[in-house]
Amino acid sequence: MSRIEVLEVGWLAATVPLWPLLAFLLLGGVMLVHRAPRERTVVRWVLGALWLSLGCSVVTAASLLLHHQDVLEVEVGRWFSAGDYSFMVSFFVDRLSVTMMVLTSAITLFIGRFSVNYLHREPGFARFFLLLALFATGMLLLVESGSIDLLFVGWELVGLTSALLIGFFHERATPVRSGLRAFTIYRLCDMGLLVAVVLLHHFAGSAEWADALGDRPWPGPAVTLGVVPATVLGLCLMVAAMGKSAQLPFSSWLPRAMEGPTPSSALFYGALSVHAGLYLLLRAEPLLEHAPVVRMALVGVGLLTAMHATLVWRVQTDVKSSLAYGVLTQVGLMFAEVGLGLYRLALVHLVAHACLRCLQLLRAPSALREVQARRAALRAAKPPTVAVAHQVLPEGVLRRFYRLALDRFGLEVLYARWVTGPLLRVGQGMDRAERRWVGALSGWMPSNEPALPPQQPEMRPAEQSSGGQSTGAL
Repeated sequence: MSRIEVLEVGWLAATVPLWPLLAFLLLGGVMLVHRAPRERTVVRWVLGALWLSLGCSVVTAASLLLHHQDVLEVEVGRWFSAGDYSFMVSFFVDRLSVTMMVLTSAITLFIGRFSVNYLHREPGFARFFLLLALFATGMLLLVESGSIDLLFVGWELVGLTSALLIGFFHERATPVRSGLRAFTIYRLCDMGLLVAVVLLHHFAGSAEWADALGDRPWPGPAVTLGVVPATVLGLCLMVAAMGKSAQLPFSSWLPRAMEGPTPSSALFYGALSVHAGLYLLLRAEPLLEHAPVVRMALVGVGLLTAMHATLVWRVQTDVKSSLAYGVLTQVGLMFAEVGLGLYRLALVHLVAHACLRCLQLLRAPSALREVQARRAALRAAKPPTVAVAHQVLPEGVLRRFYRLALDRFGLEVLYARWVTGPLLRVGQGMDRAERRWVGALSGWMPSNEPALPPQQPEMRPAEQSSGGQSTGAL
């Protein structure tokens, strides 16, 4: 491939996340200064941008394949500078990222087209497509970023849109609480990625993937970092990946995330967002080769998550919760594959699983009818089973496992005791400290007088005439 062709393909790859970003800015600007446009206008803007993004992704992948080029680096320019440091906007396209680019663009476009009919006349129609465009921008930045700094930007956009779409039906309290739960776990685990960004600058002297991990074809050889730096970096990245991919002990938010619309559930928690943590580990593959402790931890976490999700899945009574735990099972197995060094198998598993779960979640409303048709076809015949535990384990052990699976192994209680409770106490303490500080600066100190008791409602004239006693039935 000539230099001119490389530049053309490189700039074509750089425009992949640009199209949904332009659609987001255009639609968001119109919604800020004016009311939301008509549904047909929203669909044209967002789906048109997603079509352009998919076309650029396919052309980029075809060009790399036809010209047998393994790595393509594109430097767009400098975002900002601080002293000797410059934040460069760069893209790194190789076998891993180009696969995820095509997958992300195709599934996002497919979900967008499905949502046109599914959310027709929904009050939040324009808001959904606005968040869909922002998610496509963040996910494409995440998979195409040339540095861990730019990956962090895409990572945060994906997490923000995920929490907002979980609480899409904000008129009900349950979706809002579920969105806050997911956002809390994201914030807690994203500290691992933030620390990894700082440590990669310190240990490798650069945040660019090509400089820190090498620009060799993926999966490439191990980096020159020592065992201790690679282990520390790998553990930080593993914590971030566990939170985004809902691995134990951060699994409690995923079933609650199904409170959002079905298209967003299929897009985020069946296809793309839940696999973002796995992509991060695959991108850091040269780093994991020098961190055997991290790889063993990945195998342990993945297998424990798969076992936990399998047991809980068997006692679920609704199809979306069953699919959520099915997703956890497969993603846990992918974590174990990464820990065992089976990187290509993990990537193939990711692509196949994303397509399958996306289809299953979109067809979830039809699952009940399919089950009824299957039972009618079987009639009195007993359905086949693939469970071996029922035939091997004693009856008492099976009942104990059944009870634990119904309680989801107590993860909800542990989360409320060790995550929600301490965070709420810290937040309340910070709020009190801020109020005192503002009061001291303004010359007003909050009083310590007890609050007045709530006033009793005034009695109606009929009640006053009867001595204050109501004649209504209790």
